[in-house]
Amino acid sequence: MEYVQIKSIEDPLFAKLHKTMQEVFPPEEVLEYSLWEEPLKDPTIRVFLAVHEDEVVGVTEYRYNKELNVAMTDFTIITKEGLGVGPFLAKKRHEDLMNLAEEHDLDLIGMFAEIYDPYRAADHSFGGIKVMDPFVRREVLSHLGYQRLDFPYVHPAWTNEGEAVKELDLCFLPYKENIHSLKASFVRDFITTYYGVLSNKPPEWQSMIDNLNKQTDILLKPL
Repeated sequence: MEYVQIKSIEDPLFAKLHKTMQEVFPPEEVLEYSLWEEPLKDPTIRVFLAVHEDEVVGVTEYRYNKELNVAMTDFTIITKEGLGVGPFLAKKRHEDLMNLAEEHDLDLIGMFAEIYDPYRAADHSFGGIKVMDPFVRREVLSHLGYQRLDFPYVHPAWTNEGEAVKELDLCFLPYKENIHSLKASFVRDFITTYYGVLSNKPPEWQSMIDNLNKQTDILLKPL
């Protein structure tokens, strides 16, 4: 299996990648095709495919924030079972991040990820791909070591129409020992930077940010 980076929307594999995203994720989670042009040029944003016998069987996007010394898994898609695509992507993603950390003098403290709460988001079929089921995905993140940040989380829809995307938890995978909570200001700074590209924020988003401003620490809880 090959780990193949996508750096341009002109790459023939990008069209297939974007179509796969549209088939798997709800519309509010998918950035419009042409708007990928600039993010793919950003060296801190990493988009890779798992290619098996010339077939795309998995996708992952992730990034790092040098100022905050933290990473984020944007999404992972597995389209074919029985090949070990999930472990392959997790291993390659971690290796790539550790290489980048060494190259850019980063001391990454951990990685954020968003995950649907299957008890609130049971209607998401994720294109009928069984391994993308919300219950399965949540258990996978738990096994990888992710924990849930204990606060009500929403994010602005990637359609930039001002819709609040709910039914999600923001999670964190510590790379350091004895991390049981994160500073609320740190969480706030990360998500405001992460969603800074979207100009149309819903009222629920601003309310969440206001609440984070009033808190000191956010506990990490089991998924």
